[in-house]
Amino acid sequence: MLALVAGVACLAWTASASAGPTPGLQLPAIRGPLVSSLPAVAAATGNPCLFEPDVACRTPQELQQAYDFPASLDGTGQTITIYDAYGSPTIESDLEVFDAYYGIPDPPSFTVDVAPPAPGSTGGSGATTDWGVETSLDVEYAHAMAPGANIVLVVAASDNNDDLNAAEAYGFPKYPGAIVSQSFGDWETDSTAGNSFQQQHKLFVKATILGDTLVASTGDAGATWTQYTGTTSPALAAYPASDPLVTSVGGTEGNPYAEGLYNPVTQGYGGEQVWNEPQYDAAGGGAPSILFSTPIYQLGLTRYHTRTIPDVSYNAAIEGGVMVVASPFVYLVGGTSAGTPMWSAIFAIADQARQQAHKNRLGYANAALYGIGRNPFQARNDFHDITVGNNALDSTVGFDATRGYDLATGFGTPNVANLVRDLVSSPFGGNPLFALPVLFTGNGSAHGHGQHTAHTMIPG
Repeated sequence: MLALVAGVACLAWTASASAGPTPGLQLPAIRGPLVSSLPAVAAATGNPCLFEPDVACRTPQELQQAYDFPASLDGTGQTITIYDAYGSPTIESDLEVFDAYYGIPDPPSFTVDVAPPAPGSTGGSGATTDWGVETSLDVEYAHAMAPGANIVLVVAASDNNDDLNAAEAYGFPKYPGAIVSQSFGDWETDSTAGNSFQQQHKLFVKATILGDTLVASTGDAGATWTQYTGTTSPALAAYPASDPLVTSVGGTEGNPYAEGLYNPVTQGYGGEQVWNEPQYDAAGGGAPSILFSTPIYQLGLTRYHTRTIPDVSYNAAIEGGVMVVASPFVYLVGGTSAGTPMWSAIFAIADQARQQAHKNRLGYANAALYGIGRNPFQARNDFHDITVGNNALDSTVGFDATRGYDLATGFGTPNVANLVRDLVSSPFGGNPLFALPVLFTGNGSAHGHGQHTAHTMIPG
């Protein structure tokens, strides 16, 4: 009854012949009913996620309860900018359907801003279906977790690295002081990336000066990206997640798997472990960088002498994932790109609380996050420390979850109410340019053998 296809959100299509999209990039999503049948299906099944009863799914309200989002804050007065390639021609109507189904108010404003292509761009992968589902995921869940925030979708002409950089060069100065959600990435040693990472880093410096908070996903191919590189070692970090100016988001799943995140009895947090679903060839990214030396906020935290990711994590499970309305279908989606827009919403809520306390917006977030994470009392109250599982996928190389910070889940997943309180009181934030680390030259030479168009970013 339900077709298993590869989807976006960490997405990639490994679709069956009847599913439609061209085979492409990453994860699986379970395709549900037609969007037009949402009310009828919901009434008939009583299932708020519209999938078979044995397929776990988390509603926005359950995620808010599990991660203790404060009811008194909704991101009012803040702006979340979402960067995606190609966009979706149905995103406005899809958001309306999603909001109506889950009883979420419309955003104060929703803007779709189409950026011009980069000069001389040759276009990207053409994976418009993958990116369309990614677009729906990002917009719907950034809004669901911070329904009072303004949402801006900046659409890049393609997933070509230069086009995405052109979109950010266009959008950053137009929307200063925003929270920037980036659910895409590439492994650092992809030689086809050219100098695009260095160019994007320069854009991040400018965005940081403008007061932006930058967020990105660590990817969904485990520690080694084996499905793309064809090699089982070494561990590879994702860019832009590895940029020290970016807060990188890794993945978790329920413990016990798959429904353990949410406790229906207490209507609150249950338990989590590292996201690793080998049956879908999917797991959270996390590794030491080869592009950046250790930023000040990570000094002495690990045995590595470079930037490490992730910084934090969020639910990324496919079984236990989220429902995404992307016409003409509904999808069950997981991946670190699901956590990225929701962490962006958390920062919007924190900025609302900071403004209520007559403080500036947080802006650059990592100094504040690591100040909290390194404080044992605050870390215990503000993060769910993940100590079970690892992110090795298609390889024996990976990282175990341990007590405290680790390269599988960072500091863990948020207790949002407590974390926001400490982000408001944090003395850190603002312009970190006095402490910028060195950008190493060269990307190495490990393009790999997976389905990945050269010089493009992967949604996920």
